[in-house]
Amino acid sequence: MAQTYYIFRSGRLKRRQNTIYLEQEDDNGQVQRQPIPVENVRDLYLFGEIDLNTKLLSFLAQNEIVVHCFNYYGFYVGSFYPRESNVSGHLLVRQVEHYLDPQRRLTLAKEFVSGALFHIRRNLNYYRNRGKQVDEALEVVEACMQRLDACQSVAELMSEEGRARDAYYGAFNEILDLEQPFEKRVRRPPDNMVNALLSFGNSLLYTAVLSEIYVTQLNPTISYLHEPSQRRFSLALDLSEIFKPLIVDRVIFRLLNRGEISEDDFESVGGAKGVYLKEDARKKFVRAFEETLQTTIEHRQLKRSVSYRQLIRLEAYKLIRHLIGMEQYKALRAWW
Repeated sequence: MAQTYYIFRSGRLKRRQNTIYLEQEDDNGQVQRQPIPVENVRDLYLFGEIDLNTKLLSFLAQNEIVVHCFNYYGFYVGSFYPRESNVSGHLLVRQVEHYLDPQRRLTLAKEFVSGALFHIRRNLNYYRNRGKQVDEALEVVEACMQRLDACQSVAELMSEEGRARDAYYGAFNEILDLEQPFEKRVRRPPDNMVNALLSFGNSLLYTAVLSEIYVTQLNPTISYLHEPSQRRFSLALDLSEIFKPLIVDRVIFRLLNRGEISEDDFESVGGAKGVYLKEDARKKFVRAFEETLQTTIEHRQLKRSVSYRQLIRLEAYKLIRHLIGMEQYKALRAWW
């Protein structure tokens, strides 16, 4: 079964026949080659300084392998997104139609926000039931959820989502045992430990969603909540909103509350680069993130076990069915 490969070490990726090799020099200057059978690869995450050439990129494109690149500090820099082989002109037209029609676009955008706030509320309820003082944040989130139906524009929707997320992030000081209080969400660059974890985790989720969109007939550049003109693959941002609280935030809560990642796992960088995770901490986070994606639940409609990663793909297929008029799209709301 195809899997995701996370490469942290520096070296060179090369093609030899139908196998990808990661070449690295050992302490004695000898080149060590680690084979990566191409049929086992879903996508590649490159965190180290990796050399590759167009011959390899052509091979990856032939095998429909997406490559996600991160810089020295663990910040996402971009993806190699091969030309889609699974395309549908009819679906592309329907995607554009739903974007150009303000009411159709608003309907989809509301569902993305509604799914996101549902999972935010779910997280807060989880910790309230364990004695955490998050009632104030819950009240704000629930009030925002009640106002979603009255929103007349995407801008109003994003305003309600922003208000709910601010209250949610304010509750992190109750949920997490932090040495320094978490004051607000700062993205570019992240200015503290929690912001660094959120940025890194959201980047991993965004790329995971992008990889799942790739195997469908959806065009990832046409979105409904986020403006298509602002981000290259903005549909991945739309779908990510639903899964951030469900996947990324819970990974962060688990790692920090169990002491698996602490203040010692971060470094500050001068200038405008902010705070970033050390390599060992990135590996811990990636391991926990991948374990979460592989976690399975019993699907109520399909009557079988599906992983969190498969839930992301199923969400994309639900969107397709909405676009072609088969059934109304309803964002995932975790029932387990």
